Amino acid sequence: MVSNYYFLNVIRFILLVLVQVLVFNKLNFFGFINPMVYILFLYWYPIKENRAAFIGLGFLLGIAIDFFSDTMAIHAASTITIAYMRPAIMRFVFGVNFEFQSFKLSNTTRVQQITYLALLIIVHHFVFFTLEIFSLANFLLILKKVLATGTATLILCLLFGSLFSVRKE
Repeated sequence: MVSNYYFLNVIRFILLVLVQVLVFNKLNFFGFINPMVYILFLYWYPIKENRAAFIGLGFLLGIAIDFFSDTMAIHAASTITIAYMRPAIMRFVFGVNFEFQSFKLSNTTRVQQITYLALLIIVHHFVFFTLEIFSLANFLLILKKVLATGTATLILCLLFGSLFSVRKE
């Protein structure tokens, strides 16, 4: 059971990195929209696991994407940020319910799940594009990229989530 759990997370990690690097980094919708579906790993990662290990995995995920994308640790900084902020985002979306031992993301409403994923994406993209552009004089450009890329990422993440979810009969 435990080895199956770790095996599943390793497979998710590797597949999401490969899909991001080989498929989504090559896409350019309207010349500037690159969906970042690797965020799904941080969304799907179990809630009650060690937080330091989770932040470390967030760093490894981001640095793996940076290595293949040649983006100088911008992805790593963004994934560490959302890995660190995940408890605060969960508390905002789910209230204090997520602190109970029996809490599971699959037991929440679909609206809460989408809100949680959307907030992770918005925080990630805001940090990413702020570091990429690195000028607050271009704040409207940062917002445009966050909203456009965030919308594309959210739609694709929801499609991936519904494609690979386990159905309850």
